[in-house]
Amino acid sequence: MIELDNRTSLNIDTTLLESIAMKMTDKEIELIITSNKEIQEINKEHRDIDKDTDVLSFPYEAIPMGPLGSIVISAEHIQERAQEFGHDTSEELALLFIHGLLHLLGYDHEIDKGEMREKEAQLIQQFRLPQSLIIRTQG
Repeated sequence: MIELDNRTSLNIDTTLLESIAMKMTDKEIELIITSNKEIQEINKEHRDIDKDTDVLSFPYEAIPMGPLGSIVISAEHIQERAQEFGHDTSEELALLFIHGLLHLLGYDHEIDKGEMREKEAQLIQQFRLPQSLIIRTQG
């Protein structure tokens, strides 16, 4: 279900991510783990924002049996936020994956009335993840 392209030395276990994905969709998802430098280049090219970020999502055209899209996550952001918030890198990866997956599914926290944050909170609780993502993105 998850096609992993790990372009870093960060050890990635997709077991939890597979469980999360299966709860939300039956479509394939490409997951790219990359550097801050590369995610900054992708962010500049596709969003005209010349800075690194933690996660980007690129939904594919909706076609039957086609993949859902790509999620790109910065390994440095995973490591930095895990240390900052006192949890492990697999938990931080899962938090960012949930955020990216919800964007692939059409949620948009920049324009909705809290639906994405609510769904994020439900998934975080269901998979017993740290609450820090919700706390740090409020407001």
